[in-house]
Parts: sequence; structure tokens; C-alpha cells
Amino acid sequence: MAALFRGSRNILLRWTKHVDLAFVSSRSMASKTPVGFVGLGNMGSPMAKNLLKNGYPVIATDVFPESRKELQETGAQVVDSPAEVAEKADRIITMLPSSPNVIEVYTGPNGILKKVKKGTLLIDSSTIDPAVSKEMAVAAEKMGAVFMDAPVSGGVGAASLAKLTFMVGGVEEEYNAAQELLTCMGANVVYCGQVGTGQAAKICNNMLLAIGMIGTAETMNLGIRLGLDPKLLAKILNMSSGRCWSSDTYNPVPGVMEGVPSGNSYQGGFGTTLMAKDLGLAQNTATNTKTPIPLGSLAHQIFRVMCSRGYANKDFSSVFQFLREEEGQ
Repeated sequence: MAALFRGSRNILLRWTKHVDLAFVSSRSMASKTPVGFVGLGNMGSPMAKNLLKNGYPVIATDVFPESRKELQETGAQVVDSPAEVAEKADRIITMLPSSPNVIEVYTGPNGILKKVKKGTLLIDSSTIDPAVSKEMAVAAEKMGAVFMDAPVSGGVGAASLAKLTFMVGGVEEEYNAAQELLTCMGANVVYCGQVGTGQAAKICNNMLLAIGMIGTAETMNLGIRLGLDPKLLAKILNMSSGRCWSSDTYNPVPGVMEGVPSGNSYQGGFGTTLMAKDLGLAQNTATNTKTPIPLGSLAHQIFRVMCSRGYANKDFSSVFQFLREEEGQ
């Protein structure tokens, strides 16, 4: 009889434990409510896929049907407009090419703010003018929503591996809610301050990136003309004081590194057009704040010229090829 009682008790304990685990599991899944995503380009698509990998249902849209179809095939629900996304999700991430795109997606006829629900968290990971981020925050607040800017650094490779760095600006009380989603897509999430400060940090970073890439390209080109093997020169730079991200992670010389755009005819990566756009933002903000940026201004000119010479859709590291062509090689 005692044995029967012990057996019954063990069954009851196992059943109770199973119920507890099932409750915890269902509660955990319930917390992963749908996340909206607008903008499925080179960066947005892998970011949205990482949300799916982390168990978040994704409701997405993009102006290009093929981009919508690709994400749909990985498990996302796709809709036709940003307004439809806003109807179905109360947390929305946008990743768009420029300020005009952001304004259209948020405030246009089929924009997010036409259907946004009160309390919705809006996270914009585009790189745009900080002033536009502030405008969107005011417009969102009028509709009872919260807007945060969270531009990224790291490029397409980091987006695919969920190793992006997010620079977040907005109401500090909402930072934790944003961080929950951003950590699914990035290795670093940094709170910068009020709305617009994330954009400010990103603009500064990309100005330095552009200057560094031009410097690396010039250095590698000079070394090659002096008879140095490019792989050997890169090795020396990367163990010396000239080391930088453009030399050790994203080298612009074909054949020096694998898995970077320079090894793939400068396809993929971060487009020259986008770099020129970001440098334009840096130039505008520098003018508005009366900040001298002589190297930033020169970098802006170089990338603008590249766009007019057939490099617009190539990765920005193609500045190495541009310099080689400029010298007649």
C-alpha cells in the first residue's frame, strides 16, 4: 500500500512539474508578441530574420515584392503597407535608406502613423538627419506612440550574424523595451540620450569610417606601387600603429581578405551612395553647429565623385579601385 502511495505521489509530482513547465513555456511565448518590420533591404532582411530565429512573429513589408517574398518564405507574415503593419503590431522596427523614406513610411498616406495604436513602440534603425528623428518623435507622440532612433554599425555581415551595434536615442524609460528586441539583432546596444543622439553617434562613426577607408586605400595603393606585396603590407599594418577596421576587417584590396566586398568585385556590403549620403548628413550637421571637418568634407567630395563615375552601387571600399583608376592604371 505504501509503495502504491509513493508511486502515485511520484506521478503527481511529475504531472505538477510538467504543468509548471508548460505554464512557464506558454508565458514565455506569450511575451513574444508580433514585431512589425518595414524595410527589407541588405540590412533589414537579415535583421528581421534574426527576430524570427529568436521566436518573434514578424509582420513585414517592403516596396519590393521580391524582398517581401523572401522573408515570407522564412516564416514572416507580409502585408502591403506600413499602415497595415501598424494595425497588426505594437512594436515596429524600420530600416530605410534615407530621411525622405523615413518621412514617407511614418507620415505618408499609407504610413505607420495613419494606423498606429496608442502605446506602440517605434524603433527607427535608418541613418538619417537627427532633426528628422526629432520630427518623427513629435509626430508619434501626438498619436500616443513612442519613437526611438537606433541606427546601427557593423554592415551586412554583422547584421547576418546578429552582431550589430545599436546606438539608441529616445525616452530612457522605454530603453529596456527597445533593448529586448535589439539584442536579438546585435551584440552591443548603447543608450546615447534623447531622440536624435543615436543618429548623432552614427553620423560621427561613419564619417570616421569613410576617412579611415580612404586612408587605408591610399596606403595600400602606395605600398603596392613601392613594390610591397599587399598581403604582407596588410599584415604589417595590422600589427602596427596604423591598424584600423578598414585594414584588419574590411580591407579594400582584392585578394587580401576573404568574405569582404573587395574579394567579390565590390558587390554587397555598404554602398557608395549610402556612404555619400551619410557624409552629407555629417556635412550638414557640421555646418549647423559651426564645426570644422576638413577631412570629413574631403571624404564627402570623394564619395560623391565616385557616385558619378560608376561606383554608386559598389561597396564603399571600392575607393581603392577608384584611386587606381585615377592614376591611370
